[in-house]
Order: sequence, then C-alpha cells, then structure tokens
Amino acid sequence: MAESAGEKTFAPSAKRKKDAAKNGDVLRSRELTTAVSILIGAVWMRLAGPWVLTALGETARRGLVWDRASLDDFTPGTLIIQALEAVLPPVFVLGGLILLFSLAAQLGPGGEGRWVAANLAPKYSRIDPMSGFKRMLGPQGWIEIGKGIAKLALLGTIAWSWLHGRLAALLGLGGGEVVSQLTYAWNTLLALLFALGGGLTIIALIDFPIQWVRRFLRLRMSLQELKDEHKESEGSPERKAAIRQRQRDIAMGGLQKAMRDAQFVVTNPTHFSVALAYDPDRAPAPIVLAKGRGEKALAMRELAAELRVPTLEYPALARSVYFTTRENQTIREELYGAVASVLAFVLSLKRGETPARPRIDVPIELRFDAEGRLEKRDAKPPAGA
Repeated sequence: MAESAGEKTFAPSAKRKKDAAKNGDVLRSRELTTAVSILIGAVWMRLAGPWVLTALGETARRGLVWDRASLDDFTPGTLIIQALEAVLPPVFVLGGLILLFSLAAQLGPGGEGRWVAANLAPKYSRIDPMSGFKRMLGPQGWIEIGKGIAKLALLGTIAWSWLHGRLAALLGLGGGEVVSQLTYAWNTLLALLFALGGGLTIIALIDFPIQWVRRFLRLRMSLQELKDEHKESEGSPERKAAIRQRQRDIAMGGLQKAMRDAQFVVTNPTHFSVALAYDPDRAPAPIVLAKGRGEKALAMRELAAELRVPTLEYPALARSVYFTTRENQTIREELYGAVASVLAFVLSLKRGETPARPRIDVPIELRFDAEGRLEKRDAKPPAGA
C-alpha cells in the first residue's frame, strides 16, 4: 500500500529540531535537574562539612553565650551581621554550584541550540487558564500526574526507610553538647540527601529516554513536510531561476562596453566564452576584452547575439585563452596562429564572403580541460578544434 504524503513516519531533520528548540520544545527532564541539584548539594555538604559546622557552631556560641560584656554592650545588629558572615559564604557557594550544574543538566543533552534569547520573552499562553486546564486534562497532564504519584511513592518509601531508625535520636536532639548535636544532625541530613538523590537518579534514568522518545514522535515529519523543507533550504526552481537571471543581468551590465568593442567571441560552447579584438594601434596582438564561465559565459553569448558579434565554437581554443590570459591582456604568443585564423575568417564574413570554417590547432602544452587541468600529452585534438 502506498504511503500517504501526510503521514508522519520520517525522522525529524536537524532543521526541524532546531526550529522546535527555538520555540521552547527541547529535550528536558525535570527529574534529571532535581537529581543533579540534590546530589551536587549533598557532595558539597559532605566535602565542606567541617567549614559549615564550624560556622554554625560559632554562630550558636555567639548567640547563646552571655557574659558581663554582652550585657553591658548588647548590640543585636552586630550579632546578626556576625551570624550572616559565618553562614552566608558556604550557602552562596552551594547555591552557585547547584545553579551551575542545573544549567549544565538542562543545556547539555540534545545539543539543538536550546539557549534562545527569544524564549525569555513572556508568553501569555502559559498563564491562560483555559490552556492550562486543557493541558491538565490532556494526555500530557495525565502522564505528569502518573509520574508525580510514582515519584512520590518512591521518595516517600526512601524517606520512611531513612526516618525509621533515626526517629528517636532526632527527637532527642538539643539535650547534649552543641557541636556533637550539630554533627549528628548534619550527617543525618546528608544521609537523607544522598538517599533521595539516588532515588531521583533512578527516576531520571527512566524519564529521560521516555522524554527523548516522546519528543522524537512529536517532531516526526511527513513526506510532504520533508519536500517543503528541502525546497525551502535549497530554493524553489522559480527562485533559482530568478537568482540566475539576476546574476546574468549583473554580468551583462559589466560586459556591455567590452562586447561592443569585440570582433568575435570564441566559446566552449556552453561553459566558457572569450571575447577578442585586434587593434594594431592598441597592441601588437589580439586582446582578450572579456572572458567568463557559467552564467557570465551565457551572458556574453546573449550580448554577442544582440550586438551581432560573430560567435564561433572552438572548445580547445576557448579554454586555452581563458586559462592563460587575463582580461585586457594580449594572448599568448603560442596562440597567435590559431586566433589569427579565426580573425581572418571573421573579417571575411564581414566583407560578405563565404569562406570555409578554418581548422585550427592549439599547442598540446596549452590544452586544458573544463577544470583547468592540462590534458594528457598523447591526447589528439578533435576535428575542428
């Protein structure tokens, strides 16, 4: 059965993914970001534990220890500033690390250009109550509810297992020495964070492939969409024709004077054109007034037809002059004989005569192919070259 042009069965192209990323549709997993944040925080707290505990202990001592000097010169503002100076540096370091690694977790996977400044602009559709209601009752909403219930069950189980053997000790905090109590609470909190981070990592490892598959299915393309994208990237035939015409018009604009002064044009016949003229008062040999390949060569032939400048097809001679002589320079001495034969033929035509088309010979060392490479020495010139 023939595949429908509108059926979305093709993998999304790189452009499709990039356009989707610009519109905010990127490969993203909230669970991955949360797991990374908690694990980075737990690792940092484990490594920086002595620093934080020392700061917390010093803050507690300053706030709970009173002496005669404290009573005589009681300044609550100073105590608050000292407490902030002790606590805020580790908190800021922790916040910076979490922010950095959270951004890396969001920007790293996918690689479709997910940082787009336009996405920072407010989108009122996100705060539209009706749109939010539709999302909640749609397939995406039910999936998120299911994920939330599963995540809550897993993390709740982990938290209960953590609390089960520590409840009595936690309830007894505050009855002992400050530093030991802070150390126990700190280690207990780290154990909880690592346990929750491990659970979130398991959830992220399950969720991320699901998000990838869902995005892949969402961005699949139909055959018609692939054709339209290819046409847009490569350009439609009409647009290509317009570009070629514009290039030809530009080329013609710069060739007008040269073609009016030309006595004849030698062609390849389709890839190269060379316009030449001989004026003994200007130079002792024929001069290349203009030369071109591709669109410029076509423009030269069209102008030659309009101006009634004789155009002759001599492929080997056209390529030889093109690759060996610049514009407004005389031709190579080795080509004098061949160009002179063509010039004599053109002058005879202008006098109303009907001479036979001359057969010319281009020296083997000046024969080039269309890419400008010298032809092999054993190659024989074609008839009429």
